[in-house]
Amino acid sequence: MIYIKKIFSTVKEESPILYWIVITLLISAIGCIIGLLVDDRTLMGVNVWIKPLKFSISGSIYILTVGYLMTLYPFSKRKKNILNNINSWTLLLEIGIIIYQASRGVQSHYNQSSLFDGLLFAAMGILIGINVLIMVLFIFETIRLKLKTTASVQWAILLGWIIIVIGSWIGGQMISQFSHNVGVADGGAGLPLVNWSTVGGDLRIAHFFGLHGIQIIPLFALWLSKKWNTKSRNQIIAVTVFGLLYATWIGFTFYQAKQGMALIKL
Repeated sequence: MIYIKKIFSTVKEESPILYWIVITLLISAIGCIIGLLVDDRTLMGVNVWIKPLKFSISGSIYILTVGYLMTLYPFSKRKKNILNNINSWTLLLEIGIIIYQASRGVQSHYNQSSLFDGLLFAAMGILIGINVLIMVLFIFETIRLKLKTTASVQWAILLGWIIIVIGSWIGGQMISQFSHNVGVADGGAGLPLVNWSTVGGDLRIAHFFGLHGIQIIPLFALWLSKKWNTKSRNQIIAVTVFGLLYATWIGFTFYQAKQGMALIKL
């Protein structure tokens, strides 16, 4: 809890706008929970507020992560502000579209039922595309610069950026086929909350783990650096092994989904 408070306070000091966008998304998540309790409308078998709830939580975590990691890069204040603003505003707009479409009781993704819906879906694609370009920029900058952290944590951050780009590519695979399920139609039986299909392949699983590699791998490196007092080289090797295992897990869930197999079949 102390570390979480430190992250929030650091981000608030470095980028107040980004901080308040994170708070806005967390408030929207609370609003979606209220929506779940008072609105019984469903879309493709699940409550209409489930999707915006997931995206509000996930988006706030990602924006907060970027805001905190930005403090480790030796960028100018101007460059940090530009990147933080682009990252936070584009994701706020995308999630805003998801919330708006949920309020209408219609799909946000893959929705081509009208010109208006198609334009909103295209806008979401552009906003995400901008964020992917920023991710690629961070890969090059992490290789090029010395971050304000240990070598093992910097290496973990680099692996995290690489994996999140792979996770974004998996998202592109879903867009290319205009669905997230394989072998069965979207919707139907799924795991609680995440709604990952329990009857067919679901690319959202690999997509999820890919997108959250930027948190999981650096957190592992940070934990390791505090628990294992050893040479930097040994910590880098351990982080590499963990990163490869994590990437293998993503590859497995992606392959399994493409074969039309559920991760957990009920």
